[in-house]
Amino acid sequence: MSTQTTIETQHKFDVTNDIPIPRGEAHSSLTFYKSPEDGATPFNYVETAPEGMPQRNYGEHTREITIQDIRGREHEFDMNVNGFGTVSGIESKEKDFTDDEAIKENYYPEVEKLLLDNVPGSNRVFIFDHTVRRSDPNAKRAPVNRAHIDQTTKSARMRVDYHMGDEAEKLKNERVRLINVWRPLNGPVVASPLAYADSRSVPDEDIVPVEHRYPHRTGETAGVKYTPKGNWYYWSGMKNDERIFLQCYDSKDGARTPHSAFVDPRTKPEWPGRESIEVRALVFG
Repeated sequence: MSTQTTIETQHKFDVTNDIPIPRGEAHSSLTFYKSPEDGATPFNYVETAPEGMPQRNYGEHTREITIQDIRGREHEFDMNVNGFGTVSGIESKEKDFTDDEAIKENYYPEVEKLLLDNVPGSNRVFIFDHTVRRSDPNAKRAPVNRAHIDQTTKSARMRVDYHMGDEAEKLKNERVRLINVWRPLNGPVVASPLAYADSRSVPDEDIVPVEHRYPHRTGETAGVKYTPKGNWYYWSGMKNDERIFLQCYDSKDGARTPHSAFVDPRTKPEWPGRESIEVRALVFG
């Protein structure tokens, strides 16, 4: 199915009036990290793996979990405490999100201002990339149903070195945060919502660095093991003017937020698939 066909199908629905948006506690399965059988360092190739090498060498397993709805109690969650936070009522100049240069020109400045206005102590933001995800077989990126964290402490500090040049060492001596700003593009979200764990509920021993191998360098992401201690949340029916801040790294208090898309069993097959954008930023101060 082409992207155009998907859009046409989705326009048949008025999500607000025609679809009963799933609310409240959700019960679903999440995919968690499983260590390589041979005890090797876990890795994943971002592009095609070299000949003779697997795309990745670690496994996965699924577990049934309960995911709590934060709708109506958004104020109870603070990025500096829980690892995630919310902002509502944000309008955007960018509407299409189909052209990377237009996104950088129109949307990046909005995200920068949003972070400076809502992250206490911040005085500088450097946005280094974004990902648009669409629930379509032909889309470049689709929602990721796997518990992960986009950066580790090592890779976050490498990001500062990579992007900030001669200023990097000075900046690393101050507070550095790496924050994802996530929003839907076709809200309210009724399929593949985003789940995130309270940072405090996932022990450090259940966060595993995974080599993220690009053609020109190697970074790190983090796999997340299942833990019965994990407290998972989502924001039901998330709208286009709502934003989730996901803190992947904080040099001051170490908060980091495991997250994953999940399949809500209440979603009907004919409902529109989720479209979203996540913007990743270094936040200083």
